[in-house]
Amino acid sequence: MDADRIGRERLKIADALEIARQIAEGLDAAHEKGIVHRDLKPANIGFTRDGMVKVLDFGLAKDSSLEARGSNLTHSPTMLSPTITGVLLGTAPYMSPEQARGKPVDKRTDIWAFACVLYEMLTGTRAFGGDTTTDTIVAILEREPDWAVVSSDVPDAVVTVLKRCFEKDPKLRLRDIGDIGLARLSAGSVQRRARRQRLPWALAALFAGAALALSLALVRGANPPPPRPAWARCCSMLPAGRLVPTGTCA
Repeated sequence: MDADRIGRERLKIADALEIARQIAEGLDAAHEKGIVHRDLKPANIGFTRDGMVKVLDFGLAKDSSLEARGSNLTHSPTMLSPTITGVLLGTAPYMSPEQARGKPVDKRTDIWAFACVLYEMLTGTRAFGGDTTTDTIVAILEREPDWAVVSSDVPDAVVTVLKRCFEKDPKLRLRDIGDIGLARLSAGSVQRRARRQRLPWALAALFAGAALALSLALVRGANPPPPRPAWARCCSMLPAGRLVPTGTCA
């Protein structure tokens, strides 16, 4: 898997879910240590030589324990990016609504960004976009992702997870990325794909069997069995082996 493919094209469902599962595990490990990434996006996802997913660039990460200690750093205004004018701390298309407003953030911000990445892998398009940074932020604050572009092959359970992660109110959003259960969803997707691959063969076998049965029926129709002899129609066999008439033969 090439990391550059993420965010550039629609991935196979099984591949997208497997990558998302590993991303979720990485975020879960960081969250357990009180670390919030705050800038999760395709560019910050890499792969090792053996194909394992790595979450990169914790340069904007925040230690959520500062908030517990009452630090005013958590409530301070977010700084502007030096590369894109007007973008708050983070990357606009992947910012949560509270992040876009410059409000305090916690691990639920990463859960929103995670959903943005997964949506992008499944559809090949951004969940929230616009011609300008302002347009993008407006979309994040006021609009929903376009669910029509999500393939019907994507399991309903995955769409449900995305919708829970995309709750604009963080109080309604999924609170813990460990609750997503992507390992189960990924395995279910692979099983469904295997069933879909077996279905054409099963249908082909069914049609072949029906065709054989029809052919045999036609052959029998073209070659009917010889008529019973008159003596067989008119006589019956007694236990002793003698034939006796049973009626008048035609």
